[in-house]
Amino acid sequence: MKQQRNKKEKWFRINYEAIVKNLPFILFLCGLAVLYIYNGHYSDKLIKSISRTNRELKEMQFEYKTLKSEVMFRSKQTELARVVEPLGLKELVTPPVVIKDSADNK
Repeated sequence: MKQQRNKKEKWFRINYEAIVKNLPFILFLCGLAVLYIYNGHYSDKLIKSISRTNRELKEMQFEYKTLKSEVMFRSKQTELARVVEPLGLKELVTPPVVIKDSADNK
């Protein structure tokens, strides 16, 4: 019974030899912990970057739609006529005259 108890105590005892013997495994676990922490920070950084990019994309979409509607409004014929009227340009009331070449009639 005493031998069994002695073996158990020896098994649970942490000493210099046990630490040196398991040092590679302990270093491996420390490396895994560092990688785990790095991965967490990297994913947080990536999520922030994605959300920032999505916000910028939405802003750009709103700006695009605003500019597109403004261009569509300014390119209407009535709006163009109103804008160029102070320059002395007016819309034609009569249709344009077609000029034909006499050589094409032959």
